[in-house]
Amino acid sequence: MRGWTVRDALDLYNVSAWGAGFLTINDEGNVEVRPRGNGTTGVDLLALVHDLAQRGLRTPLLIRFSDILAARIEGLRNSFETAIREYGYRGAFRGVYPIKVNQQRHVVEEIVDYGAAARIGLEAGSKPELLVALAILDTPGALIVCNGYKDRAYIETALLAQRLGRYPIIVVDRFREVDLIVKVAKDLDIRPHIGMRAKLTTKGAGKWVESTGDRSKFGLTTMEIVDAVERLRAEDMLDCLELLHFHIGSQITAIRAHKDALREATRVFVGLHELGARPKFIDVGGGLGVDYDGSQTNFHSSMNYSVQEYANDVVASIQEACDEKGVAHPDIVTEAGRAMVAHHSMLVFDVLGVHETLPGAPPPPVGDDDHRIIRDLQDVWKSITQKTVLEAYHDALQLKEEATSSFSLGYLDLRERARAERLFWHCCEKILRITRELPNVPEELEPLEKSLADTYYANFSVFQSAPDHWAVKQLFPVMPIHRLKEKPTRRGVFADLTCDSDGKIDKFIDPHDIKDVLELHSPNGHPYYIGVFLIGAYQEILGDLHNLFGDTDAVHVRLDDDGRYTVEHVVEGENVKEVLRYVEYDPAALVEKVRRIIETAVRDGNISLNDSARLRLHYEQGLNEYTYLARDA
Repeated sequence: MRGWTVRDALDLYNVSAWGAGFLTINDEGNVEVRPRGNGTTGVDLLALVHDLAQRGLRTPLLIRFSDILAARIEGLRNSFETAIREYGYRGAFRGVYPIKVNQQRHVVEEIVDYGAAARIGLEAGSKPELLVALAILDTPGALIVCNGYKDRAYIETALLAQRLGRYPIIVVDRFREVDLIVKVAKDLDIRPHIGMRAKLTTKGAGKWVESTGDRSKFGLTTMEIVDAVERLRAEDMLDCLELLHFHIGSQITAIRAHKDALREATRVFVGLHELGARPKFIDVGGGLGVDYDGSQTNFHSSMNYSVQEYANDVVASIQEACDEKGVAHPDIVTEAGRAMVAHHSMLVFDVLGVHETLPGAPPPPVGDDDHRIIRDLQDVWKSITQKTVLEAYHDALQLKEEATSSFSLGYLDLRERARAERLFWHCCEKILRITRELPNVPEELEPLEKSLADTYYANFSVFQSAPDHWAVKQLFPVMPIHRLKEKPTRRGVFADLTCDSDGKIDKFIDPHDIKDVLELHSPNGHPYYIGVFLIGAYQEILGDLHNLFGDTDAVHVRLDDDGRYTVEHVVEGENVKEVLRYVEYDPAALVEKVRRIIETAVRDGNISLNDSARLRLHYEQGLNEYTYLARDA
């Protein structure tokens, strides 16, 4: 038979489909990151992890590739400029990045830097995000789109920013904000840049579909839009209405939803012109998806369209509506934050240990003196073939239940029950090995793969580093970053360091379905590293301190022109002391309290002076250590 190859690993983990040209597997069997896309210089991810470890960084480790960020921004820009050129569209592309998607300072600064040539702006959904945007965004002509709930201070800040050369557009999300904007603008004697968010009846597609449509949280109905236009006209501010905004949700999986929304929104846009307004921007919001599983389908972790198709539809829809009514083509604003940043971040964690469910070695021999149930289970195990797998499974289940009942009634002792259970799992293992070779697996046997999966104990927290996997069942590509020249012979799931039963990754991407287990390698006495990919959007900022596991170490890696990489930024993960302060503990007070407890124990003779000193040392050192575990030497 043909041996296992890197090509097999690429197919098994579907890397080429979801990696978008940024990830592959090299000849050494390691994941290779190509920060500038297909055919360019690559970085061996395992070698990088080892290099960063020598610099004192620890796993779990978040690695951000700055060049991937730049490539995604450039790709979005190129797609729209291609569509604009091919359709003869007379407006320009004016993307903005929603800060909420990943608010980390280095990420936002790099987006502003890489997007300067395309005048990429920022979207602020809150007062703190507006303050960030005012300080960081200094690109001439770039937009600051101000969304979210607003008070007077928010609006004043946005208006005064115009005197700093910024271009803030205050988007009316609720009708009452019109009066507030008018009043504050008059008080400051500043002509505002105003936008209106339309509450479309069109719904999105995907996991967040129910947050859109008539019952969406933000936006003005058509009646409110007309009333707002008349209110601005009465105040001689209709010329200040510069932008129409709409948003039908995050991670839109179907291009049809985009098309339907564009059809409705463009009618609103030209309708504003018919009312006498002259908006010059149309903001199509976010929702541009990311193909997390590589299936290119209308599945909640995928998308059935390309970025180019999306750009073509946006440009064509706006152009068609405007040309029909003789309206000038507006500049097109997008808020495609997920599509910009998802690919550039990956988490690498190490496996601390493995609980192997499958017995492995053949069952021990059974004698005539053994209990009938044990002898019968041995016979079932011997009789399992492709033709008898289902019958054998039924027999094994019946005998296992019989063993449990017999134990409860006192007819089997503890050792005999353990032997019966061991034989049952041997039967399941043999059945599973055979069913993996069958073209059609009987429905009753499908759960065997999951129930016999190994548990790989992982040095990370799902709640901190991949909260969407836990909260909304978002799938992320997960795979070993090395040993990929070896055929993975085991099936497993990951249990994180938290004591919560939900702290696990037990759903995995698959081109055709969702997998309950992941193909993994057996322990070999050396560190085993796993990568979680495409986690650049939302995961860092949504992460929480469950069990007080804090932020991980993080690095920004940039590729030099000579193909070598440079570590641009290092952000050390939180230590125990920092995390405790978040939840209102005073580390110094804790140290003093423990010192007093130890002194009492010494006085009462419950602990020696040497042990008391050792305990105090461990306690004080522990406060300054990483919240995650260190591998034993």
